[in-house]
Amino acid sequence: MSAFPPYAFSGSQFRVSRRGFIGGAAAVAAAIPAAPLWAQASSGTGDVVAIGLSGKQVTLTAADIKDLRAAISGQLLLAQDGGYDQARRVWNGAFDRHPALIARPANTAEVARAVSFARAHGLLTAVKGGGHSISGQSTCDGGMMIDLGQMKDVQIDKAARTAKAQGGVLLAEIDSKTQEVGLVTPLGTAADTGIAGLTLGGGQGRLQRTFGLSCDNVRAYEIVTPDGKVRHVTAKQNPELFWALRVGGGNFGVVTNFEYQLHPLDHPVLAGTRLYPYDQARSLLNAYFDLSLKAPNELSMSAGITVMTPGSPVPPGKYAAIEVIYSGNPADGEKAIAPLAKLGKPILDGVTAKPYVLAQLGATGAAPPALPAGLGFYVKSGFFNTAPDALVNEIMHVSDNAPAWFAGIGMGLLGGAISRVKPEATAYWNRMSQWDVLLFGVWSDHTQDEHNAQTLRGLWKGIDPFTKGYYVNTEPSESEQRLRGTYGDNYARLAQLKKKYDPDNLFRLNANIRPQSKA
Repeated sequence: MSAFPPYAFSGSQFRVSRRGFIGGAAAVAAAIPAAPLWAQASSGTGDVVAIGLSGKQVTLTAADIKDLRAAISGQLLLAQDGGYDQARRVWNGAFDRHPALIARPANTAEVARAVSFARAHGLLTAVKGGGHSISGQSTCDGGMMIDLGQMKDVQIDKAARTAKAQGGVLLAEIDSKTQEVGLVTPLGTAADTGIAGLTLGGGQGRLQRTFGLSCDNVRAYEIVTPDGKVRHVTAKQNPELFWALRVGGGNFGVVTNFEYQLHPLDHPVLAGTRLYPYDQARSLLNAYFDLSLKAPNELSMSAGITVMTPGSPVPPGKYAAIEVIYSGNPADGEKAIAPLAKLGKPILDGVTAKPYVLAQLGATGAAPPALPAGLGFYVKSGFFNTAPDALVNEIMHVSDNAPAWFAGIGMGLLGGAISRVKPEATAYWNRMSQWDVLLFGVWSDHTQDEHNAQTLRGLWKGIDPFTKGYYVNTEPSESEQRLRGTYGDNYARLAQLKKKYDPDNLFRLNANIRPQSKA
């Protein structure tokens, strides 16, 4: 798993989802500001003022809009249209942006028309799959959003052990269908996450040590590249794109279909979270790192510090926590985690044998969304290979001195099947990393969005020297140095492919590899 997600509660069950240790924070509806002038049709003309790739205004005429609307049987939404305000929103309420137009294609051909329109007019372009968007990059101000939310088809071939899913599908939607036939593909850890963004960023999840990353299990992609062409991508057909889409995917176009390899998993898994007093945090972290080095590939674990809020089954405050999932026989899993007994009896123990789909559920304890949309959320993350006392000291220092809206900090165990793939075999470079660390904040006051994000960046400064590279699905790309640490020796090849397929950098709202960058 990638670091530590927020806790989820359902009756006596206590478990965790992907997004950081946030215990049941209540949603606060964000104020809806009036749409900016550039996102409104000009009075009397029907023209729309948008933002181009250069940052300058672009005028889309009424005829342009009419032509695009005729080319898409799905919706084309402008600011004054019903459904626009709902469609423009993403899960992370810290990003309250207003695209000039939102295209909601019904199929791949319509995605191609939308991409061709964006390219022809030089529009700033965002792509929204499931709308999870922790980094906020699936939306934009003034540009064009291509929303795949209407493309939801999932087809399972039990005999071939494959699943085909369109770009708007959520994790829960494919997990439920694969588990109906006793199969699974490794995805993320929050049921309301979209498969597209998750997979194109690598796809870290609860089964990664057993079956690899999500991207390792893709057998074929269907992608609309910036030139508007639809390409079928496999290891043999368009092999250079097949290589690049495994963690560099957002840079090369809109992936409309994924074909995943499936694996047998028709039994309960041992999964859940144990919660301990905060004063045991240092002991828990040390025990976690020790056990990590001996863990079998069937065992994935996250550990760290979480903040529980009012309404949780424990008093509000900071706690030490560990989440486990064992993909093999639950009895063997009990033996694998037996060393944790030295920590003593936990305050809450949700580690039990349960169906995999139950282990994957979010904080509602029943179905997506795992957390209420609209809260402000920010994450910093990084990969690391050693866990010295100095790192544990810094983690404790950050937690001891964090603001009231601090949500948690967690470490996720990597390795296993991830590390069996050579770093140069896919664009995902950090194959040899042992862990990753995620620092979380969550809040409801959107007047503090930028201030709180800056505060988290400040807290991260003490942790950053221990890391190299980061999980691209967690945060906006903020520096060339961090990108190079993420893509490593693969950066030069990715930059060359970016220049070949997207020389104008149409798809830049991602962990962006600029085509003009010197490799």
